[in-house]
Amino acid sequence: MDAILLRDLRVEALIGIHRRERHAPQTVSLDLDIGLPGEAVFASDRVADTIDYEKVAARIRELAASGRFRLVETFAERIARLILEEFRAPWVRVSAAKVGILANARVVGVSIERRRA
Repeated sequence: MDAILLRDLRVEALIGIHRRERHAPQTVSLDLDIGLPGEAVFASDRVADTIDYEKVAARIRELAASGRFRLVETFAERIARLILEEFRAPWVRVSAAKVGILANARVVGVSIERRRA
């Protein structure tokens, strides 16, 4: 499967269920595997035939800034839906992890995979 990779994309988000997490943004690290919409890009060498990862990153930052999330799972699901619906990717894998939130763990998070219907 051909995919666009984004690794360790850092965004700030209000995310968490604990009182201390409700008022200060936290750093969330994202790893994305985004299925290519087809093979045309290999012959054309045009960004119009693929998914523009700069636009994906910008939309994820907008999503992160748009509100508050209780769970990392919810944030990951919203990112997956955004990529499938707005960018028409055939599939996406999203790993989202809060950085430095748990003692003795670098990150704590979730990984999900979704396909377009």
